[in-house]
Amino acid sequence: MYKSILHVVGFLAVMPALAAWPQGAELRFEKLNDAFRVKVTTDGGGLLQSPEEGLWSIALGWKDDWPTDWRHIPATERTESGEWTVLRASLRLPEGEWRCSDAYRAESGMIRCTRRFEWHADQPLTRCTLSVRFQTPGTGPGVVMPGILYYGNPSGAASGHVPVYTGQPGEEALFEEHRFPMPFTCLEWPQDGGRRGAAMHTLPSPVPGGHRYDQWWSMGLRALADASEFVLYTGPCASNGKRSVIKAIQPGFLPYPEAWMEVKPGAVIEKSFWLDAYAVAQEGSGFCRPAHASLRLNAPQITPDLPALSDILRAKWRFAQTRWYEKDGAAGFRKFPDKNIFVMGWCGQTDAMGYALPVLAERMNDPEALRKAQKMMDFLCTAEYYEGGFRTWYDCDTGQWSHDEPLSQAQAMLSFAHAIVRGERHGLSTARWREFLRKACEFHAQRILDARWKPRSTDQAFFIAPLCEGFKLFGGGALRDAAVKAAETYAARSVSMREPYWGGTLDAQCEDKEGAFAALQGFLALYDLTQEPKYLEWAKHASDVVLTYVVVWDIDLPAGRLRSLGLKTRGWTVVSPQNQHIDMFGVLIAPWMYRVGELSGDAALKNLALLMYRSCGQCIDAFGSQGEQLLQTNYAQRGDVNDIRALRGGYAEEWTVFWITAHFLNAAALFDEMGVKTF
Repeated sequence: MYKSILHVVGFLAVMPALAAWPQGAELRFEKLNDAFRVKVTTDGGGLLQSPEEGLWSIALGWKDDWPTDWRHIPATERTESGEWTVLRASLRLPEGEWRCSDAYRAESGMIRCTRRFEWHADQPLTRCTLSVRFQTPGTGPGVVMPGILYYGNPSGAASGHVPVYTGQPGEEALFEEHRFPMPFTCLEWPQDGGRRGAAMHTLPSPVPGGHRYDQWWSMGLRALADASEFVLYTGPCASNGKRSVIKAIQPGFLPYPEAWMEVKPGAVIEKSFWLDAYAVAQEGSGFCRPAHASLRLNAPQITPDLPALSDILRAKWRFAQTRWYEKDGAAGFRKFPDKNIFVMGWCGQTDAMGYALPVLAERMNDPEALRKAQKMMDFLCTAEYYEGGFRTWYDCDTGQWSHDEPLSQAQAMLSFAHAIVRGERHGLSTARWREFLRKACEFHAQRILDARWKPRSTDQAFFIAPLCEGFKLFGGGALRDAAVKAAETYAARSVSMREPYWGGTLDAQCEDKEGAFAALQGFLALYDLTQEPKYLEWAKHASDVVLTYVVVWDIDLPAGRLRSLGLKTRGWTVVSPQNQHIDMFGVLIAPWMYRVGELSGDAALKNLALLMYRSCGQCIDAFGSQGEQLLQTNYAQRGDVNDIRALRGGYAEEWTVFWITAHFLNAAALFDEMGVKTF
């Protein structure tokens, strides 16, 4: 990818500084039987409202793994204070008194509320659960919980390993706030011939007096008989028809019982959240507004305590040399530190270095870089073909090619295309590279143009970009036609989010950021090739899906490796609803995210892209190495996964596949080619 690539029955107005936002939500208070009910509306339609039984709900007990003995408190007093409207009420119990208040105002195009619970008593209150509840008439599976749920996770549902949600009455989807890269839940639904959306954003926080170790507020959605309820609880979690469980391991869920509170006398518990209600332009876009709202609310910034770009580049270049291996004509970068295996594409990415080496050679003052690029790419051209394309793994010790991975072939083909263009500028001999890429492009173009081509997941969207680059290099209408067919196929399947982008990784068959990135990359390549606006619109949609996987806040971490390293989580990306850790794959996505920001005039996306690169440079050790799996939430794939208390804050440092290095160098080269002065 080169450069081508409230009317409060009195009304609260949105602040003038936020004029760039779409139409803001309105806040209304309705009084009935001496009690106030809160409504958040848009276009005059009620879309979010407090429950009829009361504004505040407190559970005083715990039974069958869930809060019980709920008490609902209507708001009976209203006060105006500047731009704030404050509602109050109290609940008397034999043990003491709960005093509750909500303070509302318009903010960031939405409605902000700070909820306050005060316990006035001489004794503590145990087995207690506090909540925030707002209901909407919308129903169905059109929910997005960033990094966790995408329109119900229909593709991942078959595995049984991921959260699912269909919107059937009685369903509950509630997860710890630290699990959300963007801390919001939104719902989209059809209404009155159009589509509507509603969202709840939160300021994540641990629970004071939580019974469990490291207990946080939970956030999510409950399906009612004819409505849906946005919920915040002080700990209880639920998913897939089970209560008091969390998505803690790769295969599924672990118990998470007894997540109640123990409230001390005089305790004050506050919770800040934002409510939004809005029109949805088209099916599958109901998450876009809250995603950009979350980016602006949290405003993740590059700060001096993040690694310098030049330091990251030097460290990764140095570490890459430790993986270089050549013997008997074979040459490349090893996927593993202790095995002489080269892997093209996911997740060895030796091929990516054929592009990065020439681009960065002069800057890194490495006289060997061009020689290595020439020898490695010449060798990779010897990959064996089979009925599905070319093999992507080579074992230097056995001399054998292996593995059937279309996704990896596509990624390797794009690396070849980039390497050819840059290599020729440096006088490298690319005739063999051209022959290899032409053959691969023609093979996969013919396969995609076959009427029998029916891709299972979004992984083959990775072919779109190399086919576009192949068309630029070689011509041939078939290559362009195949790229268009693939793009049209995936747009028809996924822009509506009836089948969210999925399957872009090899180890998790579910919705994932890599699948969305494959589409983003492909749609952008076609836009750069054709200048047709629809491809840019599709690219923006896929980019917004990718955006929801990006962590936009610094998650407070418990004692552990990550806390000791002072990790800032903003800019990292959650892998998928199945693999819930964060990783640095977003560093490769960053140049494409920057390009979308450039094309759409969105400075926030451009800034985020640079943050993604720089933030992911944390945790690089003295040798230039990083581990892949950083555990920002209650999740782990390796080690002892039975003790939930030992999961969050951990770091699987030993898994150091070469993509972790190659993508940093590849992304640096892409930024360089785009003219982005980052180093």
